[in-house]
Amino acid sequence: MASPTLFEDERLTLAESIELSAESLRYYGSLYPHWVIAFSGGKDSSATVTLVAHLIETGKIPQPECLTVIYADTRQELPPLHASALGILQELKRRRFDTRIVYPKLDHRFFVYMLGRGVPPPSNTFRWCTPKLKIMSMEQELETLRQERGNKFLWMTGVRIGESAARDRRIALSCSKDGGECGQGWFQHTASEAVADILAPLIHWRICNVWDWLMFEAPGLGFPTEEVALVYGMSSEGNEAEEPLNLRTGCIGCPLVQEDRALETVIHSEGWEHLAPLRKLRPLYREMKKPQYRLRKFRETNNDGKLAAKQGRLGPLHLEARQYFLAQILEIQQKVNTAAAASNRPEISLINSEELARIHALIDANTWPEKWDGTEYHGDKLLPQVFQDGSEQLLLFDEI
Repeated sequence: MASPTLFEDERLTLAESIELSAESLRYYGSLYPHWVIAFSGGKDSSATVTLVAHLIETGKIPQPECLTVIYADTRQELPPLHASALGILQELKRRRFDTRIVYPKLDHRFFVYMLGRGVPPPSNTFRWCTPKLKIMSMEQELETLRQERGNKFLWMTGVRIGESAARDRRIALSCSKDGGECGQGWFQHTASEAVADILAPLIHWRICNVWDWLMFEAPGLGFPTEEVALVYGMSSEGNEAEEPLNLRTGCIGCPLVQEDRALETVIHSEGWEHLAPLRKLRPLYREMKKPQYRLRKFRETNNDGKLAAKQGRLGPLHLEARQYFLAQILEIQQKVNTAAAASNRPEISLINSEELARIHALIDANTWPEKWDGTEYHGDKLLPQVFQDGSEQLLLFDEI
């Protein structure tokens, strides 16, 4: 247990944090007739949406003309998080709040984009997943809302200080430009033609405030947020008041993290053991990046006809690899659902029937990412080294 510090008494309690959030919402909220909450299903956005709904219902903040909660369903969220998000939305809808679920375009969905178009799994240097799966669909719905409402609205997010060093730096920088303030809530004023100004009413909440709200306060108000705490590391022994691990969560088997601790936490939790076959996804994504499953450019040129600086780069998954990995993923899905049926748990859908049909259609149509056409060499084929002057270092045994 950590020793108390000289500043322990200065830390905000949950009640004090809630009051600061309410003050922020009373001030900034009064400037906008329409509010929107971007809901991801994670711990901070779950705390934000349930707190705002509670404050409105109890009259602690004025009710806007309309509050819309938008959930970006990537179809890749961990099953407990997804179930909790849908439960929260259902409860909000029952309380007569406007809720909307948006999905990525069919061709942008995770497995359609990879196995239909052949784009390799995302990485920290090629992070196509976040914009394709979440940002683009959310932005499109926000634009639709702006057209429906006619006025700029207040867009609320669950951003908090302390989530990551990079995020804290962005917050610090934004406080000195574009009307940014970070006292009672983090407010960002955008250009008049923008769809919304942005407020983070929980910016000052400590992680323990979030857990106290999700594990005790929100469930007591009728919101099903217990599963959110489970995913982030709450004790699997029950509702013990243990501090959950401060895990970062992403998609199922997220290829961008070193270790998928969130999935492991879920699998070791009572009632979710049937998800164990999902462990095979991350090794599968690593396998996809290997040369034997991809195409490679040879003597690639720029638009001006000159040789590209980087020769021999690896590209998309070839057609045979896509078929192979599709079968592997469907097998994982089947194993999970067989175990789910045996334990009377809900099935999962990594690839649904619509997505499967689209993947087959794209493969049959010989679909490739831009600047690739399928005539390139397989990535594991030995090729001469090409230099900028056009000369080649020939192989000892020429296979071309």
